Amino acid sequence: MIIFKQPQKLSLYLDSLTKQHPIIGFVPTMGALHEGHISLLEQSNKESGLTVCSIFVNPTQFNDPKDYEKYPVSIEEDIYKIESAGTDILFLPDARAVYPDGTENLEQYRLGYLETVLEGKFRPGHFQGVCQVMSRLLKMVRPAKLFLGQKDYQQSLVIQQLLKTMNADTDLVVCPTVREAHGLAMSSRNRRLTDTERKIAGNIFKTLTYIKENLIAGELHSLKIEAKALLTQNGFTVDYVEIADAGNLSLADAWDGKQELVALAAVFSREIRLIDNMRISGQ
Repeated sequence: MIIFKQPQKLSLYLDSLTKQHPIIGFVPTMGALHEGHISLLEQSNKESGLTVCSIFVNPTQFNDPKDYEKYPVSIEEDIYKIESAGTDILFLPDARAVYPDGTENLEQYRLGYLETVLEGKFRPGHFQGVCQVMSRLLKMVRPAKLFLGQKDYQQSLVIQQLLKTMNADTDLVVCPTVREAHGLAMSSRNRRLTDTERKIAGNIFKTLTYIKENLIAGELHSLKIEAKALLTQNGFTVDYVEIADAGNLSLADAWDGKQELVALAAVFSREIRLIDNMRISGQ
């Protein structure tokens, strides 16, 4: 595995390999890697001629400065995991490399509805930061395939829109969520949970499963109330628990039994914010 820190050197190296490896797969991360990240690297290895992984904790997507300060960092452990997964290139830029002109007065993206609901509503500015960093990374790596996890469901829709805006020749591959033994979706933030809290956090998955198993055609308001009550009873502070159209995230008040849906939840365990989702297929 080769490690690059400067975008120019990375781009020159990738250009030199274009004929040898026409398909470049890209897995962007913020470090503190877990098995979910490794699964993305493994999928990229299967579908790509060369896999690039990046680690960069992007300051512009944190609407809470304290969350940015407490974001877990484990760079040596991460490098070992990435190399063990058979990754070809690790890109380790610093903030100056990604934002050479600083992070003030950055470009803004037209994200429309996606920026007004769920994560967009509860984390104002978050998706602007995601687009700001992803547009830069995509220009540096120029991948044929971009691999993301389903856990960040809304983010994958935002990045799909970004790819269209950039007219990027990159296919987005969304891979299944990897879960811990109790059902908790793997996340770097899970490191901040105690063992007891991790077990309790498995109830997020159980709540989404409850929605899926109890969903019937008709109004959905009562089911959402029941799901929120389940989360509250387990000690979570609930930002939202919602049911939405799987394609565009328009919130669903009723179901015809055929529409493809996704159930989504965001909660706090102490000050640690956890998100999850579950696709629900129509009949």
